[in-house]
Amino acid sequence: MFAYDYWANRECLRAMGAPGSVSSSTVGRVAHILAAERLWLERISREPQSMPVWPASTIEQCLVLADEMGSAWREYLRKLPAGGLEEKVEYRNSKGEPWSSRVEDILMHVLMHSAYHRGQIALEMRAAGNEPAYTDFIHAVRQGFVE
Repeated sequence: MFAYDYWANRECLRAMGAPGSVSSSTVGRVAHILAAERLWLERISREPQSMPVWPASTIEQCLVLADEMGSAWREYLRKLPAGGLEEKVEYRNSKGEPWSSRVEDILMHVLMHSAYHRGQIALEMRAAGNEPAYTDFIHAVRQGFVE
């Protein structure tokens, strides 16, 4: 699923870079997807937050971050020990409230959060007269983009 997420984020950015530029709000939304992915990985890894959850970014910066996050998630999942999905992670949300979540739930949240915002991006792009990326999971599988 993280291979799909990486592919879908890259497809979204590819479509955003096509002629007929998108709004800064649309770019900001994909930057948020990627920053939130980094934030959750940092929480799981018990590292401090390294960037704002709503960063001001360019499409080019988002492409770099998308590649970084794709690699970082692959590495994290490769090293995840048996039983690691059940591990509890203690963290504070962006409001400073303390929470505890299982790694498995955090991973599902990351994937669903990204898909949610990619849907918003598609709506924004269509409303502006642009063609959004076709990021349906079944399309990715049929085309051999993910296994």
